Amino acid sequence: MAGIELTVQVTETGERLDTFLARKTGITRSQIQKIITGGDVLVCGETVSRHHKIKGGDLIVLKIPEKGEEALIPEKLPVEILYRDRYVVVVNKPAGMVVYPAAGHSQGTLMNALAYHCERLAATGGPLRPGVVHRLDKDTSGTIVVALDDIAYYRLVEQFRNRSIQRRYIALVCGDFRESEGEIVFPIGRSQADRKRMSTRVRRGKEALTQWKVLRRFGHATLIEARLGTGRTHQIRVHFSSIGHPLLGDRLYGRKTAIEAGKRMIPVPRQMLHAAMLGFTHPISCEYMEFTCPMPEDMEQILGALSELDSLAP
Repeated sequence: MAGIELTVQVTETGERLDTFLARKTGITRSQIQKIITGGDVLVCGETVSRHHKIKGGDLIVLKIPEKGEEALIPEKLPVEILYRDRYVVVVNKPAGMVVYPAAGHSQGTLMNALAYHCERLAATGGPLRPGVVHRLDKDTSGTIVVALDDIAYYRLVEQFRNRSIQRRYIALVCGDFRESEGEIVFPIGRSQADRKRMSTRVRRGKEALTQWKVLRRFGHATLIEARLGTGRTHQIRVHFSSIGHPLLGDRLYGRKTAIEAGKRMIPVPRQMLHAAMLGFTHPISCEYMEFTCPMPEDMEQILGALSELDSLAP
């Protein structure tokens, strides 16, 4: 049974135990609650309830039950590594690849690939997602960072929590905009009608900020740059759908999955969203680092088709 020791900072006083542990370890809150209920979490040497409020100076010992079926299987999968040292690895994730194993995707994920290509992974973050501090949707391409060291993991998590991480996305959205730039500030929460979807029409959504600017107009579609002020699930997809401009190819939040080119219909294979830039402070050296990924081929092809249609317009 693996063990983790954590000391609560004064600024974390009053936070619920299960919320604190989920944030610190990367293990889901429901899993954390089961571990607490099972008596495998001690706060200052004593078992407590999952609702327990922590305070500065508390020493928390978390024992994670080992399960053979949850072992991460290394796989020799092609992956473009942009940067790697002893502490972090930055990858250009291709569209169609899930970040870590989950129901329906036990293999073929980015973490399966990194388990093969990297000499070691962080011990923190859960058995199937060690070192994962953020993620990209399966059909979103681009830059992602994974911690290879526990200290690096906690420091990167803190940067995401403090919103000091820089993230720039490129997206093709439906329709045209009156303005050249703007921001979307609608809160986001899980949809009550469909639990697979997120929505801005919720009673208790979490604050969300997306800043955007137009890069190129095609009349019936627009190439935009989006910067995240927060990191909510499906944030860019939900925000642009909420203002009537869903991402081109988004099958969950939009309807436009093909481009009409005369008598031809050009299919759009996925949501046209690419994580073009990721900037963060190296968790050990404290050096600011910034990584960029060029637009993938499938987005370039759709962009080319839109450019051709634009040139033919009267």
